[in-house]
Order: sequence, then structure tokens, then C-alpha cells
Amino acid sequence: MNRFQTIAFYLTLAISTLAHSSTLEAKINVILFLADDLGAAELGCYGNQENKTPNIDRMAAEGVRLDTFYAMPLCTTTRMALMTGQYGFRNGYLGMQDKSFIPAPKSPQRDIGWHFTIGDLMQSAKYKTALIGKWQLSGSHPKLIHEAGFDEYRMWAYQHNLPAGIAHEGRWEGKPGNSNTARYWHPSLVENGEYIPTKPDDYGPDLLNNFCFDFMKRNRSQPFFIYYTSLLTHGPHEETPNPIQPGSRLPKGFKSNLEYLDFLMGRLLSQIKKEGLEENTLVLFIGDNGTASRGKGSVTELGARVPFIAWGPGIVKAKPGAERALADLTDIMPTLSEIAGATLPNDRTFDGKSLFPLLTGATTQHRDWIYSHLNDGQILREKNWLLELPGKGKPEKFYNCGESRDGMGYRIVESDESAESLAARERFAMVLAKIPKPEPRKPEPNE
Repeated sequence: MNRFQTIAFYLTLAISTLAHSSTLEAKINVILFLADDLGAAELGCYGNQENKTPNIDRMAAEGVRLDTFYAMPLCTTTRMALMTGQYGFRNGYLGMQDKSFIPAPKSPQRDIGWHFTIGDLMQSAKYKTALIGKWQLSGSHPKLIHEAGFDEYRMWAYQHNLPAGIAHEGRWEGKPGNSNTARYWHPSLVENGEYIPTKPDDYGPDLLNNFCFDFMKRNRSQPFFIYYTSLLTHGPHEETPNPIQPGSRLPKGFKSNLEYLDFLMGRLLSQIKKEGLEENTLVLFIGDNGTASRGKGSVTELGARVPFIAWGPGIVKAKPGAERALADLTDIMPTLSEIAGATLPNDRTFDGKSLFPLLTGATTQHRDWIYSHLNDGQILREKNWLLELPGKGKPEKFYNCGESRDGMGYRIVESDESAESLAARERFAMVLAKIPKPEPRKPEPNE
């Protein structure tokens, strides 16, 4: 090798090393996908034999699927915990429909803009941020959603989310004025404060997916964070488009709605690849509560256990056994903090722990226990033990789960006073002693 060849060799090596270093230091894009009313047991990768979910199953096979991940049993309670990284005894939202378990109307906790959110976190790390889909939190125009840390949004808009003076021109889920604006066919959508007219053959989930693709394309050269809150699989379970025969529709029902959600996830993964973002994009797929009529709203593991799948070919490198780790909603905030290199404020407490070491193969362990709640009910889980405290004066249920994670083979512990069960009860008592007992607040005058 002559002098010039030697110089060329080391120059090439230096450029390659710098490029590799730059790739490692590049910030990771994150798409946090929240499916609506979807318990873990509905997906093929969690053992379901009836529903066909090949794209989500592929995400699980190529990434990490956690056997046991808890949300809250109802929607708004979950969204607040996810947005704030805090359980309800800190963020004020112990429940949803019972107003005595949410903050008083004049309390600052009632307003999402008062809280530090995942949107605020990612903005602080110079990410471009977007909210797509269902909101179901507080706010009004022009600050709606922007005040929670999102640069852009396209949302399904309830009547009270529409800009002043605007009436929805499309369908309703029921009688006008007596139900919700439509989310599926001929939907009610607002984008960055502007009402978007839609047509009878427009399908809401498709229009949201298209906005996601557009946002990715416009921001592909900088780090982005997308909080994608799906409309599917919440009822009404209307007909869906037929991906195989455009212009036709598949029959109504939960199964077709779930399988169309899977189709949209396939489109999303394909778009990530098309934009050349596979190596530096992480997709987190979770559910907001158990499936409607099959757990939703109940203070049980069936109400709280939802899918958690992390997919990112250039990022996720989990070791065998990682799927057995326990995690819940509050872990998302610190996970995003570590991914983005963003500092969490030190003037409040966050309840979770970063999942990033688990997702990248640094460990197969995560937490000793996870927690869920609704109104005055509580659910506490360890690897082998489960405690359900339904509230409303109902008796507790304490289970020895063994190695099972799907509700099968659990044994109710009543009179068993084995050393193992007594030790588990003692550990649970120690955790609950640190959590304020959930109680209804007294209504304020004229509330």
C-alpha cells in the first residue's frame, strides 16, 4: 500500500467511524400508538385464534411483546396517566364517569394544560410533536391540544371540540344533538383549530393515518414524536373499507374493526420503511383499557391488561425473557425521557421507570409490581400474585397466578396461609400503605 492509498484508507475509515457515531447519537423518532378498547387477549400474538392480526403479530415477533402491561380500566383515566406519567392519586384523575373521582371543575388539575405532559417533554428535547385521533381531555380553541405540548394535531372532534360557530356537516352516531359526532364514516375532524369538511365515503381512521404519513414526511429530517390515539376498536363497530376490493366494505363487528386496525398498522410500518426511517423510529403499541363487554370498566386484570408491543428494527434488541417483565402506563414518560435525552422536572413525582434498557437488551428485569385503579378500586400485580380491590364495598380477590399471565389457571387464595402467600400479602400491604386510599371528593357548591 503506497502513501496515497494509506491516506485514502484511513480517510475512508475515519468517515465511516464518524458516520456510525452520528447514527448512534441521532435522536430516535417515536410513534406512541394507543388503540381504543383493546385488551391483550384479542391479538394473535397474545394467543387469539379467531382474530387475524398479522401486522401487529409481526411487530411483536420482530420487537418486544410484554405479557403483562397495565392501563387503567377506562379511557380518560388511562389518557391522564399516560400523558402525565402519574397515577391518579397524583394527577387527580382516579376515575372518569363518576365526577367525584376527578378534579373539581375549578381545580387546576382538571386542565391538562396545567400538567407536565409527554408532549411538553418531547418539545423540550426539540422534537416536532403531533397528536392524531381521539383526545377526550380538556381544552378549548385556540389552545386546544397545543397547550399540552403538541405542535400539530388532527383530531376526531366532539361537538364541544368544534371551533366557535361551526356545526358538524357529516354523520352522527345517533340523533344529532343527542349523541356523538361520527368518528368513522363522514367523520367530524378538526386540524390545528380548523374544521375539515368530509364526505360520506370518507373513513375517519384512513384520514388520520394519512395525516400521520404527511407529518412523518414533512419532518423526516428532524426528530419527531407522534401520539397517535386510534379511533378503532371503539364502538360503534361499523362497516370498514375492504382493503382487497377498494370501494366495497367489510361487514360490521368487532372482528372486522380490529382487523382493519391491523391493516392500518401494516400501512404505517410500510410508510416508515418508505421514508427510510426504520433504523431510527420506535413504535410503541398499547391499548387504553380492556375490550368493551370483555373487561372494560371493571376493576379486574381483564379490565387493565392491554397489549404492549415495541417495534423498531434499528433500536429494539431485547433478550429472551424480556416478555415476562411487568410494566404499566406510568413507565412511558421516563422511557420517552431517556430516549429523547430530556430531563424530567424535579418539582413533582413521576411513578414509572424507563423501559429503554429492557427494549434494547440491557436487562430482562423491570419492576417488582404494577398498579391500576378506577374510582375507589385498585389492582396490584406481582409476577406470581394478583390483588383486586373492586371498591364500592365489594370483597377483595387475591390470586396465586403461578407462571400464568393471561388469567388462565389463577387460584383464588382464601384460607391458604402458606409462607409464600403471607409474604406476598405483606409486600402488597407495604405498597398500598404508600398510596393514598382512593376516596370520592366532596362536591363543591353549585357543581
